[in-house]
Amino acid sequence: MKILVTVVIAWSLAACSRTGSEPTRISFADRDAAVSWSRPSSTPPQSYADTVDKVSPAVVTIRSARRVRAPQQFPFIDDPFFRRFFGFGNPPRNRGGGGAVERGLGSGVIVDANGDILTNHHVVDGAEQITVEMPNRKTYSAKLVGSDPPSDLAVLRINASNLPILTLGNSDQVKVGDVCLAIGNPLGIGETVTAGIISAKSRATGLSDGNFEDFLQTDAPINQGNSGGALVNTSGELIGINSQILSTTGGNIGIGFAIPSNMAKTVMAQLVKNGKVRRGQLGVSIQPVTSDIAANLGLGEARGVLVSSVTPSSPADKGGIKVGDVILAMNGQPTNSSNELRNRVAAAGPGADVSLTVWRSGKEQEVKTKLTELTLEGAQNPQQPSAAPAGAGQLGLGVRPLTPEDSAPRGVTGLVVESVDPAGPAAEAGIQVGDVISEVNRQPVRSSDDLRAALQKTGSRPALLLLHREGQAIFLTITPR
Repeated sequence: MKILVTVVIAWSLAACSRTGSEPTRISFADRDAAVSWSRPSSTPPQSYADTVDKVSPAVVTIRSARRVRAPQQFPFIDDPFFRRFFGFGNPPRNRGGGGAVERGLGSGVIVDANGDILTNHHVVDGAEQITVEMPNRKTYSAKLVGSDPPSDLAVLRINASNLPILTLGNSDQVKVGDVCLAIGNPLGIGETVTAGIISAKSRATGLSDGNFEDFLQTDAPINQGNSGGALVNTSGELIGINSQILSTTGGNIGIGFAIPSNMAKTVMAQLVKNGKVRRGQLGVSIQPVTSDIAANLGLGEARGVLVSSVTPSSPADKGGIKVGDVILAMNGQPTNSSNELRNRVAAAGPGADVSLTVWRSGKEQEVKTKLTELTLEGAQNPQQPSAAPAGAGQLGLGVRPLTPEDSAPRGVTGLVVESVDPAGPAAEAGIQVGDVISEVNRQPVRSSDDLRAALQKTGSRPALLLLHREGQAIFLTITPR
């Protein structure tokens, strides 16, 4: 008992000395909670030197030379901003009459002890000569094993052995807030290490073709010359290949993007084996599910992706996928973004049997089909449309029946939008003059009476419109008064 009294008195005195106020009694339960709360769960390291020593020997500098031309993936390469962004300087003047030569600078990661190096496609795109410089300044001539524009990845090979390598980590296990290090050769000043955290996952910037982007976003400084370099975790595992930045100045502002290591691993394996990448194709156009669309379709929450068109004779068509279906999951894994579903379908590969969970007519259904191979044309299609926000009040548009003289996709029927009130909900929803409205709440409309009747059944819910614009099918929601 004396010991207990002594402890209570000591804690009371400590509280008094800290606050200068009346002593505060602390029970043993409160004291234990206070001690537990104040004790840090882990102590962050004061240095990442050991990690850097482990990984830096496997990060190299890549220099390329090419005849001046516009790379297919980046048609705006002549713009000064994009030239700084992707690491290519101004081509020297042509003094010999043989055409100007453009020189590029980037980084790469050794992933095989016998000379395989992973880098970005845009670092070596169109290169006629590729040189790899090791951290010890030794240089090698490299050959291109394979390059994949949709993922912006490429594999090089040098004639060497017993090289230091970076182990590929599991990027799916990376969490927002994890500490990461970016290693490369920014601005050609030499190997440089920067630190930051993972700011976000599953990002798409649309600066490449936009179809197979699934970036890790980081605030670790990335600049010109870092492209193709390593993004590693504190254990020294490769979790990403640095690829892009967003910037208003051409320099780093803390928004950088890296290709996840799991995607890099899959692409690299196919490039090494076949020299190219084969991807699966489902044959649908998809868009996000907004809260208004979810409410219209009876979904309890905004989830899945909405099918806005189905390619005839495609795996989706043969499997029974319909326009207006919401794909909730693929092979039991939820799909909550268009980018996520595209990447999963692509990774499954041609010939893969897939099971899709779809929301149709107020209930879940299972659809099975076999994927075909994605063609190059399919990989370079424009990005899928995004839903526009819904408005409120009167529709504020004028329509007329579609005629054979109107330019519309084969088989499309409906109403042509002739006018849109700039202050009305139709304009706010994104409806444009020339759009063809073919369905309202999944019901075909052929006349103004059809449109009014369909809208009257909407009640207080947003109406779901299927319209066609410049060859693409798009779902929009609008709330009529």
